Amino acid sequence: MKRSYKIHQIDAFTKVPFKGNPAAVTFSMDLSEEEMKMIANEMNLSETAFIGTSENADYRLRWFTPSTEVNLCGHATIASLHYLSELGKINNRPFITFETNSGVLKCPVNKDEYLMQIPKMELNEYSGPEDKILDALGLGKDYKKEYPLIMLQNGYLFIYVKKLETLKSLKPDFGRLLELSIEHNIQSFDVFTLETFDKESFAHSRFFTPYDGINEDPVTGSANGPLMLVLLKLGLLEQNENVITKIFEQGDIMGRPGRVKVTYTADKDELYIGGNAVTVLRGELVI
Repeated sequence: MKRSYKIHQIDAFTKVPFKGNPAAVTFSMDLSEEEMKMIANEMNLSETAFIGTSENADYRLRWFTPSTEVNLCGHATIASLHYLSELGKINNRPFITFETNSGVLKCPVNKDEYLMQIPKMELNEYSGPEDKILDALGLGKDYKKEYPLIMLQNGYLFIYVKKLETLKSLKPDFGRLLELSIEHNIQSFDVFTLETFDKESFAHSRFFTPYDGINEDPVTGSANGPLMLVLLKLGLLEQNENVITKIFEQGDIMGRPGRVKVTYTADKDELYIGGNAVTVLRGELVI
C-alpha cells in the first residue's frame, strides 16, 4: 500500500521567496533510514529535514543532504519550525524541543521569528596544512593571513579575510578541498569578513562543504552561530555586555541573500541563531 506525506519546500533566513537557503521538510513517523536517504536525494536540496517522534523531546529531527546524514543543520531546523507552525503544531507554545544527533535542542518561537539553540563546541587554533587549504580556496599569493585559522570541534574550519571583494572573488578547487577534508578531517570551510553588504550586519561568510556533497551552501545556521564565538576568540568582537546580538550575512554572492540573527549570553554560556522563513512549495510525497 502506498503511503503519502505532506512535504514543504521552505526558504530559511529570509522573508522573500527564492532567497535564503531552501530545505524540504516532512514527517518521518514510519520512514526507514534508507527511505529518508532516497527522499533527500530526490529533493536534491542542501538538506531535507525529517520530523519524527521522541521520548526525550517534543520531536525527533534528522537532516540529510542528497548524499549523507549530517549531525547539525540550522536552516533546515528553522524550516522545520516554520513547517510545524503552518500545520498548527506550535500555536502559542513558547518553544519546541528537538531530539537530534547533536543532543536535545531548544527552539523558541516568537511570532514569525524562529530560534534554534546551537550546541557549544570546543574551538582551537588550527595547526594543519594552512598553505594547501588557502590555495585550494583560491586565496592567491597576495593574501596575507592576519589571524589564525580556527577549527571547531565538529570539523568546521574558519578563515578570516579582510575584504568583501576577496570573498567575492574566491574560486575554490572543490576536488582539492574534498581531498583535504578527507586527509585532515575537515568537514567544512567557512571564509568570513567583517565587510558587509548591509550596514546593519556585522560579518559576511561563504561556506564550502564538498565533504557533505555540497560545494557551497547559501546560508548556514550551524556555522553562523559558532562564528560569534570565533570572532570573540580572535578579538574581532568584544564581550562588552552579557548578551551580544549580531546579524550575520550569507548567500548574497550566490544570489540567495540570507540574514541570521545570532545571540550569545555569557553568564548562561548559551548560543542561539534566529531568522524568518517562507514556504515556496507545498506538495504530497507518495512512496
